[in-house]
Amino acid sequence: MTEEKRKILIKLFFSTLYISAFTFGGGFVIITFMKKKFVDEYHWLEEEEMLDLAALAQSSPGAIAVNGAILVGWRMGGLTGMITAVIGTIIPPMVLLSVISFFYAAFASNYFITLLLKGMQAGVAAVILDVVCSLGSGIIKNRNIIHIIVMFSAFFAAFVWNINVIYIILVSACVGIFMELWKRKNNHKTNS
Repeated sequence: MTEEKRKILIKLFFSTLYISAFTFGGGFVIITFMKKKFVDEYHWLEEEEMLDLAALAQSSPGAIAVNGAILVGWRMGGLTGMITAVIGTIIPPMVLLSVISFFYAAFASNYFITLLLKGMQAGVAAVILDVVCSLGSGIIKNRNIIHIIVMFSAFFAAFVWNINVIYIILVSACVGIFMELWKRKNNHKTNS
């Protein structure tokens, strides 16, 4: 293993450990932190690539945080990068949940813990709104009318019409596949 790859793996481990340790609110929140760390700070990924990874992480079975770590880790260091990122991601929740489960009775009935969790809900909502605005503005900046229509349609389908998210993801994936096939067909005709 080269010195440069070792440095990347160490940075990847501590980055995913840090992100996972200070992220409350699920996968959408962790995607924001990953974007800020891996796109904005380290410049390891482009913003569009991070959008693709976020979409893959969400549409794959399992926790979004772990799926995102798998994809970023694989992109940065192959199999060893993937394992490194996943270990960094799962250590904080494993430790925290072990402690909480051990003291569950005390936590469940504690008034201050309840207040703390209510305050965290507000913070998590703000971070999720930041994710929506950040990723949504990236789609609007691309100026692809189909992507914009899919984004707003998915929002209305989930928020207004309460359509199951699985159906929204499947339809969005089908639109993406159709667009890619259409683009390849047109490129093939142009090159012929």
